[in-house]
Amino acid sequence: MFTHQTILRPRYAETDRMGYVYYGVYAQYFEVARVEALRSMGLSYKQMEDDGVMLPVRDMHVTYHKPAFYDEALTITTYIDSLPNVRIAFRYEVRNEENELLTEATTTLVFIDKSTGRPCRAPQPLLDLFVAYFA
Repeated sequence: MFTHQTILRPRYAETDRMGYVYYGVYAQYFEVARVEALRSMGLSYKQMEDDGVMLPVRDMHVTYHKPAFYDEALTITTYIDSLPNVRIAFRYEVRNEENELLTEATTTLVFIDKSTGRPCRAPQPLLDLFVAYFA
């Protein structure tokens, strides 16, 4: 299993009238968390796209337990529980400064060959980076 933590502070514009982080913003938070998780392993989305592989989101499931608020430090822990193949699944936990669980989510992304628009296997450089976590 691979784990990575990203810390974000919600901006004022990301909150709703109740002062809570707006539910739709979480998709952006999860994107930041997974991009940074892969970057921490030495792989960038940009490089993957430049190499001809796109990674669109197939699905996202979110459970909101408690609200997050403007300017509080949120820790997003990103988990990859299994070796990618044609898909890669991410699991997230969002916690506040008191370590309270605020949100849990999953996203599944599909590797797409940029030239054909068809699903493809995960790029070998990415799989090589995962070997240490799933040996």
